[in-house]
Amino acid sequence: MKNVLPRKEVPRLIVETTSGIQWNLRDQRPENFTMVIFYRGLHCPVCKSYLQELNKKIEDFRERGVNVICISANNQSLAEKTVKEWEVDNLTIGYDFNTEDARKWDLYVSEGINDEPEVFFEPGLFLIKPDNTLYSASIQTMPFARPKFDELLKAIDFLLDKDYPARGEA
Repeated sequence: MKNVLPRKEVPRLIVETTSGIQWNLRDQRPENFTMVIFYRGLHCPVCKSYLQELNKKIEDFRERGVNVICISANNQSLAEKTVKEWEVDNLTIGYDFNTEDARKWDLYVSEGINDEPEVFFEPGLFLIKPDNTLYSASIQTMPFARPKFDELLKAIDFLLDKDYPARGEA
């Protein structure tokens, strides 16, 4: 049974951020959407390039009325290291998101291999409407094949222009 369904309210989401602010999804007031990106953590080179690309395009999302947060299970120290080493200082980075809460968001959880953490969650990208209902979700079992930001921006333009409804609710 899925926990996160289009047109239904998403689970509670409160995280600490590297900017020192506690971020709460229920407090967000985006014009159109809040985009929540769950990423694997500092150990993931695919996440690094993904967030670096987003860091360059963040203004394009803001111009479309989209608030953005990126969240991992990393602790505060690793999250701060992520911002510095990956040079993603335009992004809001949340940390200490636990496995139990990740499962509430239907994220896949992996056991670490090689230099990975013992347990962490795989990527997910969610567009959430201002009323905290899910518009769309992309959930991965691996770090690869994530939504491309340029395509996502075009899709947001289309769906806002056409007032396209959330799909997958049946």
